[in-house]
Amino acid sequence: MEYRITTPVTREMLAPLRAGDAVLLSGTVYTARDAAHARLCELLRRGEEAPFPLCGSAVYYVGPTPERPGEPIGAAGPTTAGRMDRFSPMLIERGQLLMIGKGARSDAVKEAIVRYGAVYLGAVGGAGAVMAAAVRSAKVICWPDLGCEAVRALTVEDLPLTVVIDAQGNDLYELGPKEYLASL
Repeated sequence: MEYRITTPVTREMLAPLRAGDAVLLSGTVYTARDAAHARLCELLRRGEEAPFPLCGSAVYYVGPTPERPGEPIGAAGPTTAGRMDRFSPMLIERGQLLMIGKGARSDAVKEAIVRYGAVYLGAVGGAGAVMAAAVRSAKVICWPDLGCEAVRALTVEDLPLTVVIDAQGNDLYELGPKEYLASL
């Protein structure tokens, strides 16, 4: 199936999605990688507010390259999601419902996804130009000292993604090989 989804999202919007479904995502997507996740979680541990609304948010694990003249962003390919696994359960618990990256996730992240009705979406690695084509605007909202890893608010239109882990815990990285082997 293919779904068109606009952020912010709700659990009800995500409930029909299944591992392997295609998603065209529009709306605001926040960028954050390792260093930004560490700072964000430290703020939350101290009882401070996040620099962007977590409830219903989508966070893309990307450190985009500098934009070319007339473009809102440079290449915007995903980074390995597992590097954010130590931070993700806390953010999901506080309302983040979409994560975008590449690669497998830990059992703790999968448990948080199921518990809170979140979804992990995969972006194609090595296709940074394709991903950037969906970005209409980009604005640094905090931690500019992190350079390409600063948190940005991206406005995206039809960002092409695939459901990797759905809200029921089905994992495409596990289901895909099983289905292939069963077809032999």
